Amino acid sequence: MSEPILSLRGLHTDIAQYHILQGVDLEVPRGQVTMLLGRNGVGKTTTLKSIMGQWSAKSGQILYDGQDITRLPVSARARAGIGFVPEDMGIFRDLTVEENMVLGCTTGPLDPARKDWLLSAFPALGTFWHSEAGNLSGGQKQMLSIARAMVEERKLYLIDEPTKGLAPAIVSTMAQALRELKAQGASILLVEQNFSVARALGDSAAVMDDGRVIWTGEMAELAANKDLQERLMGLSMETH
Repeated sequence: MSEPILSLRGLHTDIAQYHILQGVDLEVPRGQVTMLLGRNGVGKTTTLKSIMGQWSAKSGQILYDGQDITRLPVSARARAGIGFVPEDMGIFRDLTVEENMVLGCTTGPLDPARKDWLLSAFPALGTFWHSEAGNLSGGQKQMLSIARAMVEERKLYLIDEPTKGLAPAIVSTMAQALRELKAQGASILLVEQNFSVARALGDSAAVMDDGRVIWTGEMAELAANKDLQERLMGLSMETH
């Protein structure tokens, strides 16, 4: 097997006086979608933000594409090919859709072919291309957040609950865009509470609890085993 695109080794992260990550070990295979699962408050978002550098790791190591990036600034991680979609979307409400997309470009101007692909994946963004992002619906804002991360071809995408609170039709659009992204060769680490989406998209899975990864394996194995789901997460995927 090829070297994973991302490896976390004994990662510890504190936020204020709280010790959130308590030795996270995780590998993200190249060209796959890895689901990061677990109950609320177990450290999934902190894991993504630590990888991106928004929270500084107290100890441990983050290896990305064979390089140690543990102490690199956020901007350097972005330039190295990591895209991040935060749970709060992080869009600029007073800027247009186009301006938000341009801000996502780190290596040059917006590529016309890439723009065409994104607008085919998210047609609503083309409709509101010159409108302020603050005027978009919640689902359209989430589309913009994801599209902005995809505006340049990146090696690794960190995506935090992209389907949260969205209507089924928009969830389907999101899922299809992520499938296309994977087909282009990208690696994706995806936090998702919608288990039908996790089941449909995930190749591998890691389950967190109390600031650690407590299980890793194939997503299909987890999806097929209700007893394992309930033991790891306290619930069954069939009920969510």
